[in-house]
Amino acid sequence: MSGHVAVDAPFFDALGDPNRLRIIVRLCDQGPSSTSQVTSVIPVTRQAASKHLQLLESVGLVSSSRRGRERVWTVQTQPLASASDY
Repeated sequence: MSGHVAVDAPFFDALGDPNRLRIIVRLCDQGPSSTSQVTSVIPVTRQAASKHLQLLESVGLVSSSRRGRERVWTVQTQPLASASDY
């Protein structure tokens, strides 16, 4: 397990921010959500929420797809399940 610490640190760092954790909880509770819907649960601007979402996507915690003019975000459960190894 200790060999994975450097690889897994960004994953846990992403979850360490309260706003990003709120985003993950919202997506787990409500399912796929647009950027606007996600922004409604955190006290930041839409631009800041987008940056949080992009960071979560870069570590594999969420994925996104386009629906019309909106980007829809979905939580990826496998990385969260893998965290239980710690």
